Amino acid sequence: MYRLRAALLTALFVSACTANAPDPGPRFDDEGIEVSCMKHQALPPGTRYTDDTQRRTGETLALLRYYTANGAKAYCDGKGPTDVDRQWAEIYVRLGAERDNVAALLAR
Repeated sequence: MYRLRAALLTALFVSACTANAPDPGPRFDDEGIEVSCMKHQALPPGTRYTDDTQRRTGETLALLRYYTANGAKAYCDGKGPTDVDRQWAEIYVRLGAERDNVAALLAR
């Protein structure tokens, strides 16, 4: 009986802690393949990219690889970067990457 009670209390504690964890925001969509043109990012970066304590190497590397390879390419719809696209490009530069790779995205 004691073990069951302890297990239930542990489960309640763990679920309460995880239920209140803040949403770290969307993952950068690196399209997973080599692209001939870029697609717009649908959502702005969240704390998984802006907060050093939540940043994950794999997610950050995907963003860095994508813009290093594709940052100078046009968008597939023929339009310029959106404010959301610019936010992602700013993260790229803030992470220490070459601004020249995304200069066209940051120009207004």
